[in-house]
Amino acid sequence: MRRHPAVPGPWSFTIRELGRRPGAMRSQRRSIPAPGGEERIGLDVVHVPEGAPVELDVRLESVTEGVYVSGSAQAPLHGECARCLDDVVDEIAVELAELFAYPDSITDATTDDDELPRVVDDHVDVEQVVRDAVVLALPLAPLCDPDCAGLCPECGERRADLAPDHGHERLDPRWAALQERSSAD
Repeated sequence: MRRHPAVPGPWSFTIRELGRRPGAMRSQRRSIPAPGGEERIGLDVVHVPEGAPVELDVRLESVTEGVYVSGSAQAPLHGECARCLDDVVDEIAVELAELFAYPDSITDATTDDDELPRVVDDHVDVEQVVRDAVVLALPLAPLCDPDCAGLCPECGERRADLAPDHGHERLDPRWAALQERSSAD
């Protein structure tokens, strides 16, 4: 599991004022620019655009074994329609709920490093939690419209842009020789 950097980043929240007092809680709102390149949030067909604001509204609550982070994240999406290849612009909202284990707690000792995030240097880094929630909520095949008819397999044009009587003449290949002969006459 990726450990937090020595210098907390924009996804990191301090928990110093919570202490280890179960029941202590504080809320935070933050807008964070989405990362790009290999670190972008999303899939090849649909993702949060680089630099787009990811709006976080989280609650940090001290519990016996760590810090429970709950709340929501919202972000714009950009992608490509799986049927007609047009641009898809949308928004996503996901719920967040994750326990960050205190170092040297029973939860820390009884779980694998990749099973549960940890509190590091009095900070919780929610980037991976947000990333996981967004990716799991993304459509595998985004559509520009639920009724998108896609592309014509013959000419490649968008069916939505074609006339209702659009069609292509198809000849049975067994009759091709007869077609050639009649056009030669």
